[in-house]
Amino acid sequence: METLNFLLQGFAVALTLDNLMFAAIGAVLGTLIGALPGLGPANGVAILIPLAFSLGLPAESSLILLTSVYAGAMYGGRISSILLNIPGDEPAMMTCLDGYPMAVKGKAAEALAISAIASFIGSLLATIGLVILAPWLAKFALKFGPAEYFALFTLAFATLGGITGKNQFKTVIAACLGLMIATVGVDISTGNQRYTYDILELYEGIDFIIAIVGLFAISELLFFIEMHAGEGLKKVTLNKLKLTMADIIHVLPTSLRGSVLGFISGVLPGAGASLGSFISYTLEKRLVGSKGNFGEGDPRGVAAPEAGNNAAANGALVPMLTLGVPGSGTTAVLLAMLVSLNIQPGPMLFTQNADLVWGVIAALFVGNLILLLLNIPMVGVFVKLLSIPPKYLMPVVTLVASVGIFAISNSPLDLYFMIGFGLLGYVLRKLHIPLVPIILGMLLGPEMEKSLRHALTISDGDWTILWSSGLSVGIWIVAIAGLVLPYVIGPILRRRMANEAEKAHTIGD
Repeated sequence: METLNFLLQGFAVALTLDNLMFAAIGAVLGTLIGALPGLGPANGVAILIPLAFSLGLPAESSLILLTSVYAGAMYGGRISSILLNIPGDEPAMMTCLDGYPMAVKGKAAEALAISAIASFIGSLLATIGLVILAPWLAKFALKFGPAEYFALFTLAFATLGGITGKNQFKTVIAACLGLMIATVGVDISTGNQRYTYDILELYEGIDFIIAIVGLFAISELLFFIEMHAGEGLKKVTLNKLKLTMADIIHVLPTSLRGSVLGFISGVLPGAGASLGSFISYTLEKRLVGSKGNFGEGDPRGVAAPEAGNNAAANGALVPMLTLGVPGSGTTAVLLAMLVSLNIQPGPMLFTQNADLVWGVIAALFVGNLILLLLNIPMVGVFVKLLSIPPKYLMPVVTLVASVGIFAISNSPLDLYFMIGFGLLGYVLRKLHIPLVPIILGMLLGPEMEKSLRHALTISDGDWTILWSSGLSVGIWIVAIAGLVLPYVIGPILRRRMANEAEKAHTIGD
């Protein structure tokens, strides 16, 4: 009953005229960002963070805007997957397998409508799961002391391989780089300067937002310049929608199963939307067996991965809000936004900032409905926007990012830092070193250091305090498993996903 009262208070926040407008704007922008191959939700949120700051939006409105962009991008990824056989982002890869064959058969509109409905179901059920699970997990996390939190932060880094990349060693390098950057500034415990080189602007450390925009948005610009010679994507056509209620009922059980699997994948740190999409498709294919025509345009092959990846996206908000540990790359960027607003995610968030967190959760319900209403009638508009040449699109993206960064501090030095991080991100991506661990290192590093120092102070320097409780031992076991299992399970999953993707491209050819 208490949870229901909080949720009603959240709707009072989410349903204000301003927040409804921001939810709608975020939904439209997110769908467009998701539809453009290569950008993805993490880049979309990173690009718009400076805009939210420069507009001086309140915390609730900023987060409603950005979470709507996140949800919209997860919806939008299916558009280019179905119409062009090009995934808008990695979680949308499985949608190519049956979405594009449906488009080839003249059923593109049906595929887009089914995927929008499945996305709606997945996101809706995952948000309900968030409402039920998050408060319980937040109360449980109140039992955590500094030793348990240090183990939890270690768990976050140990599971990074599942979120970010194929090479665990490169992921560790990126995380260490982020931790190193986090040490820049004045040590709050001793007052000593660390790596400031007497530059006054570095005394407070390096702003997360500058690093995020540089690493994601600017490096993406450089990649667009390199990979696309100013050409737009090939034009696509849509048939008239002929979707019946029987078609929707046919894919409803698939969407429900995919939603449950996706939500579980999202809640587990390190799993993410890609795994949610993959296991939802794989399970459905095995359940249907020879009765289906998966890989040849089966509507259930469109519904399963879309329900799975959208449910996983919302599920990833659970550990971020309740524990301060992001469950995906995009929630890592959202975590940076919260920290920049001086809001510390974790168990106390649900008591100290109840209006904010429940307002955002309520906005997920509202935004999900807006996305469903937008994505069926307006999909033709998004399709036309796919043909905009990058030479026109990317300067606008860069302008928004640069103006936003400058508006935050009015410091030209921040623009130089942004460009520097952009060049660094470009080089790291060329070396196939993931960027998300750098951001996580910068975000979690200070709190991790604080927890370690606090624990050692309590124990008078006795390191065994770090594994002295049953709870901390349990977290350490999960962390070790998260570090080791990717070496065992990861290659198997990647091989199977690659085989399925190869089939999709073969169909496209």
